[in-house]
Amino acid sequence: MIPLAELEGRWRLYREVADHHTGRVGWLEGEAVFATDAKGLVQTETGLLHYGTAPPMRAARRYLWRQSGTRLAVFFDDGRPFHEIDPSLQGAEHLCTPDLYRVRYDISGWPRWSSRWEVTGPRKDAVIISRYEHHTRVHPRQFKTGNL
Repeated sequence: MIPLAELEGRWRLYREVADHHTGRVGWLEGEAVFATDAKGLVQTETGLLHYGTAPPMRAARRYLWRQSGTRLAVFFDDGRPFHEIDPSLQGAEHLCTPDLYRVRYDISGWPRWSSRWEVTGPRKDAVIISRYEHHTRVHPRQFKTGNL
């Protein structure tokens, strides 16, 4: 896994969402900003979400990233634990009963990187792929792959 400080800055964000349970697909184009705070980084994502047949909507969320020994710990913006990234696996799990969220991070093309979430549960069956690139280097449309 990369050092926490390497994430600092502005990133273009392109996210693909495939909900296999409902048959809806969507995408988000926006920005992720990783800014320092007293304990690590604050990730703020903003963008325009296109989902199913609904009109596009503004979307935003925040996470707290912290160094935890050799792992990176990610928290919701209210401080609740979200997941810890094991550097040997570059992945993690988050149980949101009754659903299970599994993530794999791919940093092999650094400074381009991505996360792939697989969400399963009684009412969920989705794949969410987010791709990040330093803001000044590429337009997010170049990330669209249709791999869901």
